[in-house]
Parts: sequence; C-alpha cells; structure tokens
Amino acid sequence: MQHLEFEKPVIFFDLETTGISAPHDRIVELTAIKLYPDGRRETKSMRMNPNMPIPKSATDVHGITNEDVAGLPPFSYHAAELLEFFSDADLGGFGVSRLDIPLIEAEFRRAGVEFSRRGRRIVDAQILFHMLEPRDLSAAFKKYSGVELGNAHSSEADTEAAMAVVEGMLGMCPELPRSVEGLNAMCNKEQENWIDAQGKFIWSSGVAVLGFGKYKGVPIRNVVQTDPRYLEWIVKSDFQEETKDVAQRALKGDYPAAPRASGEDA
Repeated sequence: MQHLEFEKPVIFFDLETTGISAPHDRIVELTAIKLYPDGRRETKSMRMNPNMPIPKSATDVHGITNEDVAGLPPFSYHAAELLEFFSDADLGGFGVSRLDIPLIEAEFRRAGVEFSRRGRRIVDAQILFHMLEPRDLSAAFKKYSGVELGNAHSSEADTEAAMAVVEGMLGMCPELPRSVEGLNAMCNKEQENWIDAQGKFIWSSGVAVLGFGKYKGVPIRNVVQTDPRYLEWIVKSDFQEETKDVAQRALKGDYPAAPRASGEDA
C-alpha cells in the first residue's frame, strides 16, 4: 500500500461465517494479510469446521457448504497460531468493527485464549467509505435529483424526497423493475414459506418446522416435546422479537396456524 503510513504491522482480514451474531455464530473461513512497515506482507487463509450447521442463507452468500468443512479442525485448533500472527498488529478490513472483530474475539474466548481489540488501532474501510460517500436521504436526493435537499428531516420534505429518489432511480437505472410488485420483491427478501421475518421458523408441507440449526426441518411440536431448552435458548438469545415470540408461544402450546391454501375461503 503506497499511501498508508504505519509504524507497526497492520492486518487486514475478512471472515466468512455461519451468520451475523457474534455471540452465537462461528467462523468457517478466515483470510488475513499482514502488512509490515518495510513493505513485506504475509498471508494466512484457512477454512475451519464451525461445529454447527452452516445455514443455507449463509452458504448462499459465501458458497461454503457443510460438506466443504466436514473433517476440518475447528477455530480452537488454529487459535495459538492466529494469536501469534495477530499479536503485534493493528487491524483493518471492510466492516470489521461491526462483525469481524467481535466474532473473532468471541472465537478466541471460546478457545480459552485472550484476544482483544484494546490497544489496537482499527482501519475500517466501510466506515471511511460511508463518511466519504454518505448513504442518507439527503445524499440520495442530491444524486438522483441533482440538487440539495432543503429542510431535511421535516416529515414533508423527507416524504417528497423519498418519492423523488424512487422516481430518479427508475429513470436512471433501467435494470430496476417498474412495478411496485417487482420493487417489493427486491426490497423484501422474505420467502413465502417463512413464519417469522428471519426465516428461523418456516412452513414445510403445511407443517411449522425449524428453519435453521440442528433441528432444521424438524416440526416445532417435536422440538417442544424432545428438547424444549432449544426453544428457550431462542427466547433468551438475540433473535428478533417476532422469532422469539414464535418460540415462546410454542413452549406454551400455541403453535402457528397452518397457512390457508391459495383460494381457500377465509
């Protein structure tokens, strides 16, 4: 890097994971590039077994399947090597402050190894990008209308601006659908068989089942009967309130009502 000035090593790294919850998800792939002030660079890249199922939603993002990591050692196997690699370095990457750093701290902690961002300087390309290229309504309005947004943050001005942004996008981006239905499909990725907004509970042939984890595809009723503590874990964890409500109701015997078939009378 020609323009970055630094006096101690900086490690830029990225993680592929089972999800986006640092306390509960796991690393399946890690790549770290260590830059030295003298121009040297050292790279470590490895896949590891997360010791939990990789959800399809995660595989759809990074392409790594459960079969790809079967038989590989877990993070704890690499912990000592990675601690030595990271020991004297500042940290960098894209969005690392939000997810990657908290998740790798959690993995080290689970492995019984002390690792922290404390005392390390962090260069987060995502934060810098958002500072230089604002992603708020005012920035969108200026981009798609060519003028500054006056009276921003009044409800009337913001409402008018939102409409102008959509109209401007449709005029400048021919790849966008023109119908509300098509735009909705892009804005709302929830699948028709999802019971909750996260897809943690889904419909399968009219039966409410788990959509993730070790009980993926298992009817909720069965999980309540055989392992209610799994649903209690969902209730106590950092899932969305709607997801936790489904689990809480199921524990009380109040299961989701089966969806009506298309055209069925109400």
